Amino acid sequence: MDYFERIQNAIEFIEKNLQDKLAITDIASQSYFSAFHFQRLFQAITGFSVQQYIRNRRLSEAASLLVTTSQNVLEISIYFQYGSQEAFTRAFVQYIGVTPANYRKGAISMPLQTKMNFLDYKMEGEFPIQRPKILQLSKKLITGIEYKTALQDEQHYKEIPGFYLDFGQQKYYERISRKMAPNWAYGISTSFQENGQFSFIVGEEVQAFEEQLEEDFIDFEIPAGKYAEFTINSTTEGIQNTRRYIYGVWLPNSNYERDAGPDFEITDVMQSTYPHNMKIKIYIPIKD
Repeated sequence: MDYFERIQNAIEFIEKNLQDKLAITDIASQSYFSAFHFQRLFQAITGFSVQQYIRNRRLSEAASLLVTTSQNVLEISIYFQYGSQEAFTRAFVQYIGVTPANYRKGAISMPLQTKMNFLDYKMEGEFPIQRPKILQLSKKLITGIEYKTALQDEQHYKEIPGFYLDFGQQKYYERISRKMAPNWAYGISTSFQENGQFSFIVGEEVQAFEEQLEEDFIDFEIPAGKYAEFTINSTTEGIQNTRRYIYGVWLPNSNYERDAGPDFEITDVMQSTYPHNMKIKIYIPIKD
């Protein structure tokens, strides 16, 4: 069973339970992905979050009930897991543009969120951009600063450039000893949480960890293993689009499964000019 079939299993589960409470762990388990990885794949492929899909599907089904049944608005609100008619009405207006009562009167007609078929996203033939190199890497010891971010609303894309900026402005790099390659900055995505939150560590590779870690810093070991390496010379926006491509197109359509462990990236600091000319390599842990 490929990525798209597995995600479609989760979609079928959502559809059968739109009127019930839906936990992301229960949804993700239908696809045999972790909750975090399922959310990341879903968002990369569709451009919106699992929570948005569920909300839009519930409101779309609610809109259908408004024009095909005589159920009152409160009944429909409770049926689709809204705690009150007021909360349902606010969400309905935000999505549809009019109140439930006006929608029932036929005041508006607009396309609603239909059930998704992830098999439609499956690609045939060659990939539109570069294929990565597949490498076997030894472990890497990183000392750096840990920042917190999240997948929701692509918050991480907005915040990660700021993490690098803070790392440079605070001159944290000057406080790291025994560097392996002083002009190469590492960015590591790790500590993935079910709610979409994760840590992003900015740091540098070291020969060995210090016995006494300096205040504010964290030591992190990138495990040895097989990685897909993507080389990008682009703007910061181009790099973000590559990250979307990796999880939204390349990985689901490849013959590889994402392995456990962190993603990481290496920026050639001396050869990069933020934000227009960045030289960066992105590494994704994989297994056959």
